[in-house]
Amino acid sequence: MAFFREENGARVQPKEVMCVGIAADHGGYELRQFLFIKLCDAGYEVSDFGDHRAKMDDDYPNYVIPMAQAVAAGKVERGVAICGSGVGACVAANKVPGVRACLIHESFSAHQGVEDDNW
Repeated sequence: MAFFREENGARVQPKEVMCVGIAADHGGYELRQFLFIKLCDAGYEVSDFGDHRAKMDDDYPNYVIPMAQAVAAGKVERGVAICGSGVGACVAANKVPGVRACLIHESFSAHQGVEDDNW
């Protein structure tokens, strides 16, 4: 996912640190760990909504819905919700009033969802 904008081929840091929420169940546990580190290394403030242990009996709504509520309340600016397919996490997040979630698998859709389709 691309969170930086470019000017003349160079990455430009945001003026303020963006706070990003991240949440996953067991289906996305390893990817959540990887993205958490990458986002922190890129200079983002990351709020981790879990799951904090890989448990096969956990369920994505337990983590995705609190993160989506944080997005709706303005406590985090963006959220990354991960489950086995991405579809369930997206459906759960979209049930939270004030949240628009979409399944993203490449940077073009991420930009479109935030910059063009968010009306």
